[in-house]
Amino acid sequence: MPTILKVMEVLCLTRSFAKTYMSGLPISERSADAMTVRVLNADEIEKMRVVSRMGREILDLAASHIKPGITTDEIDAVVHEATIARGAYPSPLNYRQFPKSVCTSINETICHGIPDQRKLKEGDIINLDVSVYYDGFHSDLNATYPVGKISDEDEKLIETTRKCLDEAIKICKPGALFRDIGKVIEPIAKSNGCSVVRTYTGHGVHKYFHCPPNVAHYAKNKTPGTMKPGMTFTIEPMINLGPNHSAEHHWPDNWTCTTIDGNKSAQFEETLLITETGVEVLTAPLKDGTS
Repeated sequence: MPTILKVMEVLCLTRSFAKTYMSGLPISERSADAMTVRVLNADEIEKMRVVSRMGREILDLAASHIKPGITTDEIDAVVHEATIARGAYPSPLNYRQFPKSVCTSINETICHGIPDQRKLKEGDIINLDVSVYYDGFHSDLNATYPVGKISDEDEKLIETTRKCLDEAIKICKPGALFRDIGKVIEPIAKSNGCSVVRTYTGHGVHKYFHCPPNVAHYAKNKTPGTMKPGMTFTIEPMINLGPNHSAEHHWPDNWTCTTIDGNKSAQFEETLLITETGVEVLTAPLKDGTS
């Protein structure tokens, strides 16, 4: 079990992040530097590779605990302890006053579900969203998992959502337009009886947890900009069953976002690096299958 001293040591890795923690407000994200799309240098890219691999390890570890009967609080503890044990900090913890170390979004929850004492049930689907801060850089990834045996409809939703992300990643390369990502995703979702959430986007990620570019996942969006080598950002489509893409913030916790009609929603996310020749998925599953 990590000691309080170890937690505080990690918390104070940098002055800016410690300042953010104390208030819950991402002060550094308000700087002029954070308002532009950055191209990382070789040293920064290597740091992104390290923290992204760390995020993948932690997500895979947390996912291995998913089973009927476990609570999302217990999953949060796995994520928190694994993060601190690696000398890192869970980026969501107190970010804009989010109270836990991982987002756990179940069934009709689109995103930002807060871990609690609810026990997972056979037939649920759950998204785990893990973000890690280490050596001055953040990584961000998530995936949706079945809890035991799920319906064919829910299985198709998960497969469709993963396909939306994978096909979008394929078009990423120098010179590609950010707005074309949504052009790839939405037809896949619609052809499978699903819809794309428009309220939330992918985002730049590196020194800042959330920064430009904003990456829309729906067609005919107005996202500006082209991809250049050294850019790092996420693609993270949220896909709802049925034609209703609307999201509704109706929980009093100011975080949990659910579908209006109660239909289930799934999501997958990877952190990407644009290279000279194409794209590198920094948070890709580990080749040796270990975590």
